[in-house]
Amino acid sequence: MPINGKILAVIPARWSSVRFPGKPIADILGKPMVQWVYEQAQKASLVHEVVIATDDKRIYDVVLGFGGNAVMTSPHHQSGTDRVAEVVRNLECDIVVNIQGDEPLIPSENIDLVIEPLLARDDLSVSTLMIAIHNSSEMLDPDICKVVVDNAGCALYFTRAPIPYNRDFDYIEETYSDTKIDSKEWILGFKHIGIYAYKKSFLPQFINMKVSKLENSEKLEQLRILENRYLIQLVETKQNSIGVDRPEDIDKVIKAMNGKN
Repeated sequence: MPINGKILAVIPARWSSVRFPGKPIADILGKPMVQWVYEQAQKASLVHEVVIATDDKRIYDVVLGFGGNAVMTSPHHQSGTDRVAEVVRNLECDIVVNIQGDEPLIPSENIDLVIEPLLARDDLSVSTLMIAIHNSSEMLDPDICKVVVDNAGCALYFTRAPIPYNRDFDYIEETYSDTKIDSKEWILGFKHIGIYAYKKSFLPQFINMKVSKLENSEKLEQLRILENRYLIQLVETKQNSIGVDRPEDIDKVIKAMNGKN
């Protein structure tokens, strides 16, 4: 993999969402959410081009309206990665970064961080990020994906369940809520941050893999990669972001943005 190869960032943005239809164009301080993500991706020093991949004309028009680069894709994809694979099929690039369209505060440094392993190692096809979990509420939240890694930092498993199991405490919420666990010194586990970097050559292989049993159970597409015996390199970051899953999460984002000003 040449270090000077082109790196493309793709932001999948779909309209349909059970919890928040039209989420990508939800207004945040006068801008659609997807514009915030787009602008953060543009700040990443290793990214050469940014494109938004959408299955909805309303999102497409909004992106063009703020001067962004957008591509219409099929509405029938199983996952965001399938949508990314369609976009990059005919584009010149060596590395593709899949950035979630619902994290308007994603640090541009995290985007560079996820790319670096693929520039350094020829044997890797996929890399992603994780951050330490210090509190019981995140550990028990099924909306938060947890990950465990081996000694080389490669993923062993991703799950919505609290993992690893700590034998010092009962596997019940009351115990995980113990105040001595809720501290910066105590790391309960690691939260997966859903940004991926892929070698472009890997994506055709991914979309030809069948949806796996574990993926179908957990609703986590990265398990398809593990079940097909590919390595996923995890890189720890210290910078968290706020994902928007529901309309009420917009207020959390605005509060965080106002806190930075």
